[in-house]
Amino acid sequence: MKRDVLEALNKERHARRAAIVVTNLDNGSSYLLRQEDEVKGPLGEAVTEALRTGKSCNIEVEGHALFLNVHVPSPRLVLVGAVHITQALAPMARIAGFPVEIIDPRTAFATKERFPDGNLQACWPQEALARMPLDDYTALAALTHDPKIDDMPLQAALAANCFYVGALGSRKTHARRVERFLTAGISQEQIARIHAPIGLDITAANPSEIAVAILAQIVQAFRTRGIKAGK
Repeated sequence: MKRDVLEALNKERHARRAAIVVTNLDNGSSYLLRQEDEVKGPLGEAVTEALRTGKSCNIEVEGHALFLNVHVPSPRLVLVGAVHITQALAPMARIAGFPVEIIDPRTAFATKERFPDGNLQACWPQEALARMPLDDYTALAALTHDPKIDDMPLQAALAANCFYVGALGSRKTHARRVERFLTAGISQEQIARIHAPIGLDITAANPSEIAVAILAQIVQAFRTRGIKAGK
């Protein structure tokens, strides 16, 4: 791999953006494709699938043998609210391969005793997210039921195009949230990306079951997400 390609790849990886190194196996030349690059035709279709699955592969395009070396960020999960659901969801998400960050300004909830293994931040979401910006390989679930805590990170997740955005609450609660977000200038199309009520409908009846429903929905969203790489 040429030095300029490697340097460009490292820059994308540092910024938590997906990229593919395309190597021509016939002559050894290579170049970098970033996730926002528009690629058309058969190569574009292969790039789209490779970015979606995260799997490197050999392909043939117009008589040329190519190797697509895929580099995608690890998906992560940000949980707003150190609540009972979070206590069940955080360890399950880690088992599923999602690094977890928990945010809650309420120090009575955000304690090491309740979350001994968590990346726990006992501060307001705007402070935490300033240190760890959201991106499209991040899932965010707002679980406090408190608009003063939940609204800001939900809006930030929509702006950052997080692959999953979910919010705890009833349909009535979400209807009030929609009114607030519309007043704040957020489009109906953006708001429609919020999974609310949160989680797959498995008739969950307690915090642990709700956690299962949320994690299943997050995995589903990640595995079926759309990557803009051309058609």
